[in-house]
Amino acid sequence: MRDAVIVEAVRTPAGKGKPGGALSDIHPVDLLAGALTALVERSGIDPAVVDDVIGGCVGQAGEQALNITRNAVLAAGFPEAVPATTVDRQCGSSQQAAHFAAQGVIAGAYDVVIACGVESMSRVPMGTSAAGKNPFGTLMPQRYPEGLVNQGVSAEIIAAKWKLSREQLDEYSATSHARAAEAATTGAFEREIVPVGAVTTDETVRGGTTVEKLAGLKPSFYSEAFAARFPDVTWSITPGNSSPLTDGASAVLIVSAEKAAELGLRPRARFHSFSVVGDDPLLMLTGPIPATRKVLDRAGLSIDDIDAYEVNEAFAPVPLAWAHDLGADPAKLNPRGGAIALGHALGSSGTRLLTTLVNYLEDTGGRYGLQTMCEGGGMANATIIERL
Repeated sequence: MRDAVIVEAVRTPAGKGKPGGALSDIHPVDLLAGALTALVERSGIDPAVVDDVIGGCVGQAGEQALNITRNAVLAAGFPEAVPATTVDRQCGSSQQAAHFAAQGVIAGAYDVVIACGVESMSRVPMGTSAAGKNPFGTLMPQRYPEGLVNQGVSAEIIAAKWKLSREQLDEYSATSHARAAEAATTGAFEREIVPVGAVTTDETVRGGTTVEKLAGLKPSFYSEAFAARFPDVTWSITPGNSSPLTDGASAVLIVSAEKAAELGLRPRARFHSFSVVGDDPLLMLTGPIPATRKVLDRAGLSIDDIDAYEVNEAFAPVPLAWAHDLGADPAKLNPRGGAIALGHALGSSGTRLLTTLVNYLEDTGGRYGLQTMCEGGGMANATIIERL
């Protein structure tokens, strides 16, 4: 079996995903093209040798329609012969892109491939592609006659089921900001961030966040109808313990070990194991728990063998419930902060987490890293990488 290795990984800064955000003036095609250009420049690879570019994007409408990854490849000046495709596994779209890319290398279908992702939530607001439409048909609602709920309500149900208090959620969120601010201050993100014009740092990190400040925020997803349906929910999810709307892009260069040696490229990490699962679409965000168990089983490793976990912080209950059920060390969980601080540019988040994880393992001498991502519809990907 061939090894799929990571040679280079980059990301843009995180911009607030609203009009006036730091990256809101940048077309998403140009945003991704910038990440692709930086990836090629930093690795020194000739883009003509790239077999395919697989990108993640959730809002594939408007300015992100018509296979945005192909458009970004052309905008980046790659040869026209380099193909590209765009995938949607909701929040895990670019993590799935990395799976497809690495699995293609392992299978021998690719020698050199780029996995990437982009989302401009300021220019293509969440839900744009389904606005005014019925994305569920008639048969799916028959299976779930009581109705599914939005992700915020799912996070509330998880908080209630795992008995996570508002104070616990806010404490976790304040820690995420503190860790991200410390990483930014010490220069830990400098290797992974590629500037976008004058924007060089993450706009979403608030180093002065405290539990007391977060306690003053009102719940975002309460309604009388939901309260009647879910009487055990205490309504604790606020903008402060949720990931913010975000603009961003990221990209990872994945090569076979043999091709890396041939081209004189230095492998930084290898893909060790993969999993993807479906889970309860009402809870929706609990998929990382079975996905992690599955990937650890495939890897022949225990949670204690892992040196760092990147668990996407869509909402604070997600990593907290995950850590509880897996018996994970909280010190290893999102050690440089997570999406609550660093943002969640949906289609970009998978390869953003991977980029941060590779750099963290190198900086700390860790061997194994695990990343996992909850996804709309009740799914999750999990990936284990090994630093080389």
